[in-house]
Amino acid sequence: MTRLVTANLSLSLDGRYNGPGGPYDLAAIVPYATTDVARDHLTRLHENATTAVLGRLNAEGFLGFWPTIIGNQDADPRDRGYAQWLVDTDKVVFSTTLTEAPWERTRLVNGPVADVVTELKATGEGEILVNSSASIIKALLAADLLDRLYLMVTPEIAGGGERLFEDGVPATKWAVTHQETGKLGELAMVYDRVR
Repeated sequence: MTRLVTANLSLSLDGRYNGPGGPYDLAAIVPYATTDVARDHLTRLHENATTAVLGRLNAEGFLGFWPTIIGNQDADPRDRGYAQWLVDTDKVVFSTTLTEAPWERTRLVNGPVADVVTELKATGEGEILVNSSASIIKALLAADLLDRLYLMVTPEIAGGGERLFEDGVPATKWAVTHQETGKLGELAMVYDRVR
């Protein structure tokens, strides 16, 4: 049995994962990141994953922040659970610049995303989670290698920024397998690829 390849990303209502200010403009996303619906979604997306796939920038951000949450007794238990999973799980980080991984349980790769993920699918157990790394998600959508999408859609129009679903993505069909609406209007959705 091959492993499921899953991915998560938060998007504004107009389909953008950042705003017009660039990669760190998350004004349409951040206000919804700590809601109960978002935290339950975070738990759902990592509970069956045994491998995290990240781009270098996300790895640096995630692994610089999340490990500090593990011992914080004031943090939400769902956040601590995700943080512990991220530290403990095997990580594959795509980078053209790093030569040594500064994080434990991490393998650096500099190669075609589709080839690396195809290799991961054929080995090991558990789901492979592409963790909020849009460039990797886009490459996997183009190669039709994603089996599940965890999307958080926020009720804001960013009005600019980068889109996940750009023109040229191959046509595919997906089934909604979970959906939940939060008090602020945020939507947590799980889509499974129909093959």
